[in-house]
Amino acid sequence: MSLLQNLEIGFATALTVQNLTLAFVGCFLGTLIGVLPGLGPLATMAMLLPLTYYFPPESALILLAGIYYGAQYGGSTTAILVNLPGESSSAVTFIDGPQMARNGRAGSALAIAALASFGAGTIATVVVALFAPALSVVTLYFSPADSFSLMLFGLVGAPALSSGSQLKSVGMVLLGILLGLIGIDINSGAQRFTFGSVELLDGIEFVPLAIGIFGLADILSNLMRGSEAGKDVLTSRITRLWPTREEFSRAWPAALRGTGIGSVLGILPGGGALLSSFASYTLEKKISKTPERFGKGAVEGVAGPEAANNAGAQTSFIPMLTLGIPSNAIMAIMIGALMIQGIAPGPQVMTQRPELVWGLIASMWIGNIMLVVINLPLVGLWVSLLRIPYSILFPAIVVICCIGAYSVSNSSFDILLAAVLAFLGFLFIRYECPPAPLALGFILGPMMEENFRRAMLL
Repeated sequence: MSLLQNLEIGFATALTVQNLTLAFVGCFLGTLIGVLPGLGPLATMAMLLPLTYYFPPESALILLAGIYYGAQYGGSTTAILVNLPGESSSAVTFIDGPQMARNGRAGSALAIAALASFGAGTIATVVVALFAPALSVVTLYFSPADSFSLMLFGLVGAPALSSGSQLKSVGMVLLGILLGLIGIDINSGAQRFTFGSVELLDGIEFVPLAIGIFGLADILSNLMRGSEAGKDVLTSRITRLWPTREEFSRAWPAALRGTGIGSVLGILPGGGALLSSFASYTLEKKISKTPERFGKGAVEGVAGPEAANNAGAQTSFIPMLTLGIPSNAIMAIMIGALMIQGIAPGPQVMTQRPELVWGLIASMWIGNIMLVVINLPLVGLWVSLLRIPYSILFPAIVVICCIGAYSVSNSSFDILLAAVLAFLGFLFIRYECPPAPLALGFILGPMMEENFRRAMLL
């Protein structure tokens, strides 16, 4: 069948009342869990997985997909307003996003993030529709050695994320790798850096680490500077809720470049949305004529990574739809939803169940429009959080952070861990050690080790 015939089948599937409703529910839930720190799409999708048994396969995938790329939208809101990455893929946005908020441009930052995400998601969906079969072939030739090289490239480029000392950035990368190695060695079964603690056998989750080092540490820093400092950060008056012409002119080229990066890296195994955002930020800083603006509220530092992580989220569906290979844990959940329905994922799905694959692709266009409708009208609501007195706001943030840390494994140990990491993060702020490279090392380090060992065995 031709592309137009496939799209006709897809839109006929996606535009049914049930699927439109589930797409809206998924997008709204995704935005909500992206905004709330600690409530990630992976845990939410895992909890909702049993419910998909009661829906047709295409409806189940549309719901789960809406949660996934909706969370990419919502994660930027928390990163910009609360200086806390709601999702790991939003870890780059908090470099320049909160600085724009501090400069009275929170509305511009949120609007740019939403528009860049919409544009990138729309273009990436076109890429999925046009090039899914061809691009999926690339993953067949991507060996563990290639994956290791990509992870190593990401870590080597990490110091470029920092506007401070390059030596400190390298040290933070190494510390992040060490934190990521805590737990049980997957090959030998030996305990590493657990110090006899049973709770550390599974390692440190990203959520307590992000909440402690980025969220609670920032609160401690604001409190140490005094209430007026915190008030300036979170309650300064916003005079404009829409980007200026100059901001638009700086943002749209960065968004296009981020879309291109995300569209390519999204199909690669190992978390394309995350790698895409880091790669986009690094590129924007390298090609900028004024790199000193980055880290101080550069519009390109928000537009590029937000476009990249949304494009990467969309194109990560390519290996799942065409080969049945999950490129990340989210796609593994999607494959689990197919298997619950008795469908074996793989290349035959595109020919035997076109309404499933093309219905999902069509729903991505619809979902991106829904996300703009959900997010842009609420920009004023999110910005209004800045006018809440800091003495009232920071206890609420602490409570939300504790709930988010506890919800990871329903363990009070994660709250204690977040508190310890908060003190560590406060020391990083005090001695001007950038935390972003630590996050990159923490996430990529274990994946790099796994691919290195796999490559050596092969």
